[in-house]
Amino acid sequence: MSEHSNQDQGAHEVNESHEHGDERGTLTLSATDFTALEQRVMRAVEVVRRERLSRLAAEERASRAEAQMQEHATLAEQLEKELGVLRAERDHVRERVERLLGQLDALEL
Repeated sequence: MSEHSNQDQGAHEVNESHEHGDERGTLTLSATDFTALEQRVMRAVEVVRRERLSRLAAEERASRAEAQMQEHATLAEQLEKELGVLRAERDHVRERVERLLGQLDALEL
C-alpha cells in the first residue's frame, strides 16, 4: 500500500506543478488581456472626450447661429418696415409729380 501512496503522492505533485504552471500561464494571459482591456478603455475614454469637445463646439456654433438668426430676423423686420415707409413715400411723391404735370398740361392749353 505504500507504493500506491507514493504513486498517488507523485501524481498529486505533478498535478500541483501542472496546475501552478497553468495558473502562471493564465496570469500572464490575464495580464495581457488586462493590458489590452486597459488600452481599449483608454481609447474609449479618448473617443468620449473628443466627442464631448466636438459636441460642446457644435452647441456653441448653434448658439451663435441662433443669435445671428435672431439679429437678422430683427434687421429684416426693420428693413421691411422701412421699405413700406419708402414705398408709401414714393407713391406720395408720384402723386404730387402727376398732379404738377397735370397742372403744367393745363397751362399749355
